[in-house]
Amino acid sequence: MKKQLIIPVVLLSLLVGFVAASEDKYAVKVPGGLAFSEFRGYEGWQAIGVSRSEKAMAVILGNPAMINAYRAGIPANGKPVPDGAKMAKVHWAPKKNQFFPDATVPGELMNVDFMVKDGKRFADSGGWGYAVFEYDAGAGKFKPGDATSKPPQGNDARCGAACHTAAKATDYVFTEYGAR
Repeated sequence: MKKQLIIPVVLLSLLVGFVAASEDKYAVKVPGGLAFSEFRGYEGWQAIGVSRSEKAMAVILGNPAMINAYRAGIPANGKPVPDGAKMAKVHWAPKKNQFFPDATVPGELMNVDFMVKDGKRFADSGGWGYAVFEYDAGAGKFKPGDATSKPPQGNDARCGAACHTAAKATDYVFTEYGAR
């Protein structure tokens, strides 16, 4: 009888631990800025595009409002991205695929960047709020980016505004929505 109880108790404990660990990230917030919880469910958003350098590879994801904006012709139609649109950029260290060495696949998770369009809340940064959350693989946890991050983060919702000013003509969005 005791053996029959051990397996369900162990499985339940693992499940509770997994849920607690996955919920931990939603408690992280950039001081004076965005909270990870504002982007709950980003893992299931549609892909907008990808980017890659020697040091990182990334997938850029969009919530339904962002995807609909791209499908409506933004940025070519000249309209601004609507409030409520959100993007996430997940960075990994690149590694060679073990079965197909010419292919590069995601290695260790590095960080997640977020953008949200809210013209009232972020009027002083082109209507966009930004956040970077660094991933500590050893601890399995996220923390807000800071001055030691690459690029350095000002620890506020405007940390990405300086970089994104280069894309002012496309409402501060770098990523193009490729043909599907």
